[in-house]
Amino acid sequence: MHLRRTLKTAVVGLTATLTLGSVATPAQAAGTVGLDTLLTPTLLDPVINLLGALPTPYKPYTGPICVSGAPQCIEDVITEMEDRLEPLAASCSHDAIFSLAYLRVTQNVKAAADSGYFQDRKWLTQIDAVFAEMYFDTMDTWKSGNKAGVPKAWRLALQASEDRTLTGLGDFMMNMNAHINNDFPYVLAKVGLTAADGTSHKPDHNAYNQRLDSLYHPVFDEEAARFDPMFNKLDLGPVDEVVVGAIMRGWREVVWRNAEALANAPAALRPLVEREIAEYAAGQAQLIKVIFKGNPTKRDAYCATHG
Repeated sequence: MHLRRTLKTAVVGLTATLTLGSVATPAQAAGTVGLDTLLTPTLLDPVINLLGALPTPYKPYTGPICVSGAPQCIEDVITEMEDRLEPLAASCSHDAIFSLAYLRVTQNVKAAADSGYFQDRKWLTQIDAVFAEMYFDTMDTWKSGNKAGVPKAWRLALQASEDRTLTGLGDFMMNMNAHINNDFPYVLAKVGLTAADGTSHKPDHNAYNQRLDSLYHPVFDEEAARFDPMFNKLDLGPVDEVVVGAIMRGWREVVWRNAEALANAPAALRPLVEREIAEYAAGQAQLIKVIFKGNPTKRDAYCATHG
């Protein structure tokens, strides 16, 4: 419990740092030249790797999604993501921001799995498919008009997209927060934290942090080219991607600890863990919502001719 609270406090501080970046001036950014050679979120990896997994009994995955763990599962996810992105992009929906980013992440996961990057490809594939299905279900529930049927962090994110009140980066961060901090612990706990031989899946979970690092620049540039020209214009030079990478590492570490809490909690205490997960994700959403307020006029006009 103490470790989870410490990690959450640290991530709040990183999010506040990103806030300062969003209001920094170009002159301030000029002083960061060369920092990309000194600062990198990978500096945190040795520390994260030292934070070993807590003992968690093996529980076989019994869900209905991607039972086989076959590579086709991720291919099917990518196809559905492409189908869902097309109308969002065509209408310049603010939901397109995360839809595009999530598609690019999933394509990257597939490439990593195909290359043998992960120790347990079947587990990773099932994680990917179950995680994506949670997102699809949330979007379908929201679009059906049942807004109360989605978690609070998602309500805040999707209402902001619907109201068009945030910058593109704000939409990205709001949706990432909801999907990672609110959804991911349940996915990990459901698919399993421990392999049948007793080894932890945490090394594979940690390993993807560096793959994410490689995505921020090209994905941010693509979001800017298609939907919001200011998306990649944080005035911190290389530091913006460093901070985002550090925030994602912090979130993903908190997620693993919350998944352990879900998997190991006695039935009587599980509602408390679930409430803590929901409150943390909603709290992060409230912070992001304040930070990234935006005027949609220029963004939407740009998207109409570029999206």
